[in-house]
This record gives sequence, C-alpha cells and structure tokens, in this order.
Amino acid sequence: MNKTTSHRLREIATLFLKLGVFAFGGPAAHIAMMEEEVVQKRQWMSQQHFLDLVGATNLIPGPNSTEMTMHCGHERGGAWGLFTAGISFILPAVLITGGFAYLYVEYGKLPQVGRLLYGIKPAVLIIILSAVIKLGSKGLKNLQLGVLGGLAALAVLLGVNEIYAILGAGVLGLALHGVFHLRSSAVLIPLPLLLFQATPAASGASLLKLFLTFLKIGSILFGSGYVLVAYLDGELVQKLGWLTRSELLDAIAIGQFTPGPVLSTSTFIGYRILGFWGAVVATAGIFLPSFFFVWLLNPLVPRLRESKAAGAFLDAVNIGAVGIMAAVVLQLGGEVMLDWKAWIIAGLGALAVFGPWKVSSVWVIVGGAVLGWGLGWA
Repeated sequence: MNKTTSHRLREIATLFLKLGVFAFGGPAAHIAMMEEEVVQKRQWMSQQHFLDLVGATNLIPGPNSTEMTMHCGHERGGAWGLFTAGISFILPAVLITGGFAYLYVEYGKLPQVGRLLYGIKPAVLIIILSAVIKLGSKGLKNLQLGVLGGLAALAVLLGVNEIYAILGAGVLGLALHGVFHLRSSAVLIPLPLLLFQATPAASGASLLKLFLTFLKIGSILFGSGYVLVAYLDGELVQKLGWLTRSELLDAIAIGQFTPGPVLSTSTFIGYRILGFWGAVVATAGIFLPSFFFVWLLNPLVPRLRESKAAGAFLDAVNIGAVGIMAAVVLQLGGEVMLDWKAWIIAGLGALAVFGPWKVSSVWVIVGGAVLGWGLGWA
C-alpha cells in the first residue's frame, strides 16, 4: 500500500468517524452531511455522480446512508476505502449502542429505568408513523402501487412473514411492468431468495443462528431503516421467540436515540440475546451484505440508472415496505397504547413531529423518556 493510498484511507477514516459520532436525524440528514463534506468541501466527486450513487443505494438491500458512506469511500480509496468508510461510520453507533445494551441488561428491569422505557415506546411509534407518511407520500406514484402497498400490509396482518410480503410486492411490480423486462432485474433477486432458507426455524438461540438471522435480514432490507422493525418483529418475536415486542421497541428506541445507522439496533438485540459475542455476530450479520452489495454495484451505477425494470422493482418494493411498516405500527400500537399515559405521550409526540416545529426524532424520544419518568409517579 503506497503513501498516497494510506493518506487517503486515513482521510476517509477521520471523516466518517466524525460523521458517525454526529450523524443524528436519520438517513436524509446523514446524506445531506455527506454531500456537504464529500462534494462541496472536498470535491471527491461531482454533484451528479453523488446523486447517481444515492439513487443506486435504493436498488439494493441495506441502510441507504451507510451504503452511501461506502460508495464515497470507494470513490476516494477504492475497495479499501469502501470498507474503511463503512466501518468508520458504523463503529461509533455500535459502541454506543453496545454500552446501552449492557446498561439495559443490568438495570433495565428496575422500576425507574422501566418508567423511562415506558415513555419511549409511544414516542417511537409516532416516529415510525411519521416515516410511514413521509415514505408513503413519496412512494405512492400511482394506483397500482397503492394496491401493492395495501396487499403487503394485509398479508402481514394475516400472518405472512414480512420478508415474503416485501419480495412478493417486488415480483408483482415486475409483473405489472411486463414479464419481458424480468431478466434485466433478475440480478436483484436471487441472493435474497437463497437466504430465505438460511436461518433454521428452531427457537433455541445460538451464535450461528443469530448470525444467519441477521445476515438474512441485512440481505433483504429494502426501504427505510424503519422497515427493520417489521423484519425483526417477524423473525425474532413471531418466528423464533427470542424477544418480546416490548423488548423489540426498547431496542428500536436505543437504535434511534444513538447517532449513525438505526441498524445498530442489531448490536443491542444481539447483546440482549447472547451477550458480547451475540452483539458481535448480530452486528456483523446485518451489515456484511451492504459491503458486498455496494462492492458489486459501484461499477454498475451508470447502467442501473437507466434500467426501467430495476426502477419498477424498486418502486414496488418501496411501497410494499411502507405497507408493512403501517401494519407493524398497528400491531405494536395494540400492545403499547394501553392507558391514558401512553396516549398523552403519543399525542405530544405527534404534535412535536407533525406540528410546525418539526422536532428531531432524538428530542422526541428524549421527551418521551422524560414524560414516562414523570407520569410514572401518577
């Protein structure tokens, strides 16, 4: 490795570690921060190419903003830059979330901590509902897509696994687009389909099963990071029984509260299930597919940008993801909104999120925790 490459890798690591520490506000905010640093300040690429890469991340599974860090790293430092940028961005969130996981396992069942978590859960539901509305307004391009989204939501409410529902929406979207375009998009489907059977159905937790479960989720996670709630509910709560829904909401809240990708929730869940090594294998499993897909996709971006079939598949998958998120909000709401305290917290959270102030999701969660603490004495 020559001096120029080493210097660039240090530059990449420094930038994305900084972004990983301060990347609050969700994927859109993360990408805006990257655009300022990578395009405007450092001029590693043109504005148009940056936009092409943003669009390309929507064609593959995984967290968009994290995959954008990998694309940016690849542009500056090749394959080594891809891995350096991705790991540097993920690391702060993983370490912080791991710390919270330790505190949760040690103290989460104490009454005073329980009051904080009680208030956080309604706040998280409002944040997910906000994402459903925003993504739905963007993804609902025509009546056909609306029907696909509704069918995906109905399928989940009837007990169909979320992964099958979202891929089903994608396949139907391709069928509506025209079967003769299927071949040009087939590359997007085989690996996730193969991974459907990668996770044993047995309920006993082991490091291998935990790794394969999160590897499968990471390989099929289309749409917003909030879709993770639906996938985790289907796999870990309903299918494997490794978590309760209450514990799942706690994990999502911690992932939302910390900077960086919300997929750091995997670290929390892995620690909750199998301790330190559980956190390691769950984190590795959910993020590894993103590194692989970005490494494959980066050279193909110019051609994918012009593919109508890839666009049709993406549109259908995105609206299917929104439908699934809406279904999960209904399911989780039935378990969280049980008394007047939860409704007060949710109402104030909705006012903060949908009102004229547009309060950051971080502060909505902090507010929910404070209200949960205060109302817990009532």
